[in-house]
Amino acid sequence: MIPARASSAEAAPEPAAFLDVESSLTGRRWRLRSYDDRVALAMAQRLGLPEIVGRVLAARGVGLDEAAVFLNPTLRALLPDPSVLKDMDAACERLAAAVMQNERIAIFGDYDVDGATSAALLARYLGAAGARTRVYIPDRLKEGYGPNAPALLKLRQEGASVVVTVDCGTGAHQALADARDAGLDVIVADHHEAESALPPAFAVVNPNRLDDTSGLGQMAAVGVAFLMAVGLNRTLRAAGWFKTRSEPDLLQWIDLVALGTVCDVVPLKGVNRALVTQGLKVMAGRGNAGLAALADVARLAEPPGAYHAGFVLGPRVNAGGRIGAPDLGVRLLSTDDPAEAADIARRLDALNSERRAIEAQVQEQAIAQIEADGGAHALAFAFGEGWHPGVVGIVAARLKERYNVPACVVALTGETGTGSGRSITGVDLGAAVLAARQAGLLVKGGGHAMAAGFTVERGKIDAARRFLEERIAARVKEAAIRPTLSFDGALRPDGATAELALHLAQAGPFGSGNPEPRFALPAARIGFAAPAGDAHVRCTISADGPGRPLKAIAFRCLDGALGQALLNAKGGVLHLAGRLRLDTWNGATGVQFLIDDAAPA
Repeated sequence: MIPARASSAEAAPEPAAFLDVESSLTGRRWRLRSYDDRVALAMAQRLGLPEIVGRVLAARGVGLDEAAVFLNPTLRALLPDPSVLKDMDAACERLAAAVMQNERIAIFGDYDVDGATSAALLARYLGAAGARTRVYIPDRLKEGYGPNAPALLKLRQEGASVVVTVDCGTGAHQALADARDAGLDVIVADHHEAESALPPAFAVVNPNRLDDTSGLGQMAAVGVAFLMAVGLNRTLRAAGWFKTRSEPDLLQWIDLVALGTVCDVVPLKGVNRALVTQGLKVMAGRGNAGLAALADVARLAEPPGAYHAGFVLGPRVNAGGRIGAPDLGVRLLSTDDPAEAADIARRLDALNSERRAIEAQVQEQAIAQIEADGGAHALAFAFGEGWHPGVVGIVAARLKERYNVPACVVALTGETGTGSGRSITGVDLGAAVLAARQAGLLVKGGGHAMAAGFTVERGKIDAARRFLEERIAARVKEAAIRPTLSFDGALRPDGATAELALHLAQAGPFGSGNPEPRFALPAARIGFAAPAGDAHVRCTISADGPGRPLKAIAFRCLDGALGQALLNAKGGVLHLAGRLRLDTWNGATGVQFLIDDAAPA
């Protein structure tokens, strides 16, 4: 392997592009991650790691004294005291009183995976603690995002005295004011960016409120909900509630926390890393009937990792909220009935297939619109009549990948449009959307750095687009942001082995904030290459010696420059960028190279 170059303490010109690739087939500059050689070697020696694992850890900013905890992230070491979150103690005291006085508690969730896992987690805990609960998930098409007054008032009429909003509520000022006036105590458990003025709730538990000093702003909503359950359990224990009843085991539901954390693409650092690591272990035990059924319909035959959570299980849970019944995900994750779980899992799998078809159609139209406007500049922006609001977020993600800039997609219905956006590293899209709302260009909107949602009036679409594009362009210019692809080194094809992949897995789970190690195969000779599925390209890479060719695949690239280059390179050479992934088939374990990019050799 060609190692990454050590960083310098002195200011220096930008290093030369890795393999001299200034602009790859996907328009990105290739760069080597830098790291301190001494730290990498010391970590490898102290912890008995392969040197390559030490390099990967050092390149991600893991210090020598942090490495042991990073490799073995435990809740004992990393779980914070819930009380460090603003309003948490008040929230737990109110919920404890509701539990002990047999009040009816409603849980108002969002329709994505983070919202569904948050709602299912609290419903399971509160039910196990003896509470009467009701879960409400709004209809994306009819009610939009977040709490709305009619739904909250309906919950009040049904007898709820307390409502916990999960993964939403921070921006719902009027709806929560109406709920307060109707006698509802609303507790917000959220993580989206907040304004200085908070909604009139009984408690707003959100690490991203401006006066919160917990330092937990990177947590997903399900992580906040888990801390709320921990705090509530402590409060109930102190009140003697469990003297005559069993105390719930919170760790049995940490698989839900792992799923929501991975799918919301929050950084896998600190407590998030512990929650995901331990949660995946619980998930492998198949204790949750819904997750087990979902794994079965997805034909998942191996222990789930972060990749499976994010790209196999998560999209299926999401499918209900996107284009089907909004509460299907919560129902799946909350049931203990294997037959019911199997039925819901099959429905979600079918909806996911339908979602992919709808997504492909909207994506094609969005790309055509952008290209007709001269292509994406600082922002890829598209809107369309009759587009399904449930797929605008994922289409925005695809546009971001295609154009290497932030992207927003809006589905128009009547006089308003439902928009969703995805961002690139260095551009806080949530802050930009919040600023657009404060400027009067959006009906509502919010989010976090990498993703945001909003509602816009038809007549203000162009103005909102210009505002967002100008703000993003200024940020890109200020920070000199350019599309790049980062590498941990280079390999020969015969060096890309299953053994190496297993060593690298020690630094996982991988995701946002802890990227999966990426390597280059310089001047790789392409053997067989052919389309696979709807939009993928499968190929083989010839070994340098007499060994077997390396299997490789590039996802969602068939109609782009990368896919066409692979198909046309048979017998030729390309610089390839990608990641190693274990490949298990018929009981044998091999390795596959997941191609992210390529450049002429």
